[in-house]
Amino acid sequence: MPAPEPPSSLSLCDYERVGFLFRVLINTVAIYFAATVVPGLTISGVLPALGAGLVLGLINAIVRPILVVLTLPVTLLTLGLFLFVLNGLCLWLTAQLVRGFVVSGFWAAVFGALIVSVVSWLLTAFVSDRGHVQVITRSDARRFPR
Repeated sequence: MPAPEPPSSLSLCDYERVGFLFRVLINTVAIYFAATVVPGLTISGVLPALGAGLVLGLINAIVRPILVVLTLPVTLLTLGLFLFVLNGLCLWLTAQLVRGFVVSGFWAAVFGALIVSVVSWLLTAFVSDRGHVQVITRSDARRFPR
C-alpha cells in the first residue's frame, strides 16, 4: 500500500487563483511591452497596465469565445486570418474599458494584439500557471525506439 501524500498547504481553488493572477501578470507584461514597441499604443503607468491585463484576461475568457463562434464563417473564408482582427478588437475593447490605456487605430490594435499574443505565449511556455518554471528535458530514449 503506497504511503499517503502529505497534505498540501494550497487547495485546488487556491491553485486556480494563483494561475489566474499569474495570467494577469503575464498579460500586464505583454501589454506593457507592446505599448513600448507599437507606436499607436500608449499606457500611462503600471496601474493601468495591471488593469488592462485583468480586463484583457476577462475579455479573452468571456467575450472572445463568443466572437470566435459568431465570426466562424468569415474566419474560415479568410483561412484564419480574421482571428488577428478579433484579437485586435479585444485589445481595442480593453482600451475602451481601462483609463490610461489608449489604442489609436486599427493597425495599432492588430499589431499590438499580435505582440501581446507572442509575448504571453513565450512567457507561458516557460512558466506554468502555478508560477513554477518548466524545465524541458530530453525524454528517455528507451521509451521512443528509432
